[in-house]
Amino acid sequence: MPDTGIAPSQPQKLDDVMIAMDVVDTLRHREDLVARELNEEGREGELLARLRQIYHDQGIDVPDRVLAEGVKALKDSRFVYTPPPPSWKRTWLIWWVRRESYGKRVAIVAGAIAVLLIGYHLLVTRPAQLAAERERVEVTETLPKQIRQAHADVLAVAADEPGKEQAAALLTDGERAIRSGDRAAMTKVAAELAALRNEITREYTLTIVSRRGESTGVWRRPPHGSQARNYYLIVEPVAPDGSKLSLPIRNEETGATEVVSKFGVRVPEATFEAVAQDKRDDGIVQNNRFGLKRRGHLAVDYQMPFEGGFITKW
Repeated sequence: MPDTGIAPSQPQKLDDVMIAMDVVDTLRHREDLVARELNEEGREGELLARLRQIYHDQGIDVPDRVLAEGVKALKDSRFVYTPPPPSWKRTWLIWWVRRESYGKRVAIVAGAIAVLLIGYHLLVTRPAQLAAERERVEVTETLPKQIRQAHADVLAVAADEPGKEQAAALLTDGERAIRSGDRAAMTKVAAELAALRNEITREYTLTIVSRRGESTGVWRRPPHGSQARNYYLIVEPVAPDGSKLSLPIRNEETGATEVVSKFGVRVPEATFEAVAQDKRDDGIVQNNRFGLKRRGHLAVDYQMPFEGGFITKW
């Protein structure tokens, strides 16, 4: 090979490169030194001398050419990483590098969201759906069936026209509510038909009370300061098996309806006195049947004169 007269360039040793990088790192940590020496002409030699001393103090012998290479590298910004400008590729690569850390955070957030959604479904959405479904079934199936069955039960037992007429009127109201889907109206009609069915199937005897220590009759002055007297016999409904019944009774003095097992029935004074005399004979009212309520009938068949009023307290 012909001699060109040019000496080939010598590749740098890895140790030299590592030391040069260390020189640059040392210079970066001595920013005051670099700023003062490199900004003044002719002071580079002093900077090299100081660097030489720094490494000498650490027991490291660094050739001047390596120190000079490090200073030059600092000036040329070698061994300095300059991040690429923001872009979707950079963002994607950063995410990919940090995917494990991000994945844990995403998993935690996703888990929290899932717990919230499941809780909301179980505590809010699901109960609301079940309530809506129950209401739909009640409006379309349960209440219509109750209304029609109660009407049929009344007709199967009713032995007089008043009961049948009242049941028919309630059924008309119920069918109107069913067609319009009016739940409140259907509920009201169903309750009234059930009460009518209970009343028309019930049978009992209104018996005048004559037990020791209990009132058989009382008289009261009507409200609003009247000087007249109203006379009442105290009665109780007794079923055919001897059990005592409780009935809804409207108190004519207060206008309130109460469910009671004993109540007063207003009678003429003569009837009141006749019962009083019956009890005075031997302490017992012999003629104690005031009225009879038969199965299939709404009205009570009164055995004594009755003026049409009740009291629940005396």
